[in-house]
Parts: sequence; structure tokens; C-alpha cells
Amino acid sequence: MSIHSLYAITVLIWGSTWFAITLQLEVVDPIWSVAYRFALAGVVLIAFCLITRRRLRFGWRDQAFIALQGALLFSINYVLFYFAIGGVTSGLVAVIFSTIVFMNIVNGALLFRSPVRVRVVAGATLGLAGIALVFWPELSALQVSSAALTGLALSLLATWVASLGNMAAVATQRRGLPIIEVNALGMAYGAALTAAAALLLGAELRFEWTPRYVGSLVYLAVFGSIIAFGCYLRLLRTIGADRAAYTSVLYPLVALALSTLFEQYRWSAPAFAGVAMVLLGNLLVLGPMARDRYK
Repeated sequence: MSIHSLYAITVLIWGSTWFAITLQLEVVDPIWSVAYRFALAGVVLIAFCLITRRRLRFGWRDQAFIALQGALLFSINYVLFYFAIGGVTSGLVAVIFSTIVFMNIVNGALLFRSPVRVRVVAGATLGLAGIALVFWPELSALQVSSAALTGLALSLLATWVASLGNMAAVATQRRGLPIIEVNALGMAYGAALTAAAALLLGAELRFEWTPRYVGSLVYLAVFGSIIAFGCYLRLLRTIGADRAAYTSVLYPLVALALSTLFEQYRWSAPAFAGVAMVLLGNLLVLGPMARDRYK
């Protein structure tokens, strides 16, 4: 599959998961929903590996890296974001999570001595400014309060944890570990950790047997987890963590497009200008990769 296909699939699926997540917020505690999502994804991937006779046995060092990736990428960051959403708007969360582009640049340079590419930094700056412009009505209406400040801090922490999860994925790939098998075990580890956190926090263990909840859970597990993370981590290996992270700037636009169709979201002139900035930033980040590969 081509780089652009992997990129488009990641953006389109994760952009749609924002809507799917809203279908899960009524009855079941969000922490348990995260645990169910990655448990189902892990079971499906493990079954796939067993059927196709893929190796799932790894040495303890490799297992430690897989567990670290699972904890950071499939558990802790999601739990922190769910706590953060109580104090901040979804628009602010989208803007904050877009900063993962810069976090990946810094963490990659510090941990793996990855080159800091000028075009990527410029594109990320333009894209982040654009996404802030798109969500400016929400940002400007933000009331400074202890809940808002707590939500802001948790969102930043969750984004940093997600970036560290990206670095853990880079580490597993540099050890030569296969993406599908690592995701299968990592999602199982992440689900177990999230379930343990839910029990420690006293979250009520419930499940909603409705087409709405079950359908959204299956979509998030199969498409939002198995397929999207599979594509994203292949991008991580192919084009680097800095470029791959720009998907976080683009998929809120997909979420807004869906909101336009289903929730009567109204676009403004600043929002259109912000979209143009995001797309221009995407051009700077991704192309032309042949000439800009290490600049």
C-alpha cells in the first residue's frame, strides 16, 4: 500500500472515530469503553495471528517494549483524555493533541537523534495555527477555571504520553518486531491496564447491549484501532514520527465535515482560512519527500 493511501486511511478513520466515541458516552463509563475497545481489538488481532500462524512468542526484553507501547499508546493517553474532556471543549482537545507533531520532533531528536526537518517544522507550525483558527470560537469562549486548567494540563499530559507511545513504537520497529503481532499483544496489554485502572478508580462495570453502543464499539475496535493504528504505525516506520503525526492536525477536519452533515455545523470565513492553512501545512510536511527526505 502506498504512503498516501496509508495516510488517507488513517486520517479518514480517525476523523470519523470522534463521532463514534460520542455514541458511547451515555451508559458505560468511558474508561471501561476504552478497555472494551482494545480488548476486542486485541482478541481479533491475536486470533488473526494464530490463524495465519504468525509468531506471538517473544523474549522478555521484546515483551517489555511491547507492553510499554501498549501502556502508552493504547491505554494511559486515552484514560487521561477522557478525564480531560470534562473540563475543556473538544475543540481545545483537538488543538492540544495537534501539538504531538512538535512533541514527536523533539522526542525523536532526543531519543533517536532523528533529524529536525525544516519543512516539517514549518508545516506543523502552519497547520497548528490553522487548526486553532478553525476552532477559534470554542477557544475564545473558554472560561478560565480550575476545571479548565486541570483539563488543559491533562490534555497536554495525554498528548505527551501519546508521543512517548509513538517513540515506543519506533523502538519496537527498530528492534525488528512486526507491527501486526506487536499491536495484537500491545492492545491486549493496554486493555488489561485500562481495566485495572477502572477497577482501582471504582468505575462501575457495565455494558450496553444496544445496536448503538455495540456498533460503535466494533467500529472503534476494528477500524479505529486495528486498521487505523496498523496504517499509522506503518507510516511511522516509512516516513518518520514527525511526518506521520501530522495526521493529528488533519483528522479534526474530517470530524467537522461529519458534524456538518449530521449536526448542522456552520462554517465561518476564519474556519475556511484555517482549513487552507492546514492543507498548505500538509503539503509542506509531506512533499516532495524525495528531495526533502533529510532536511
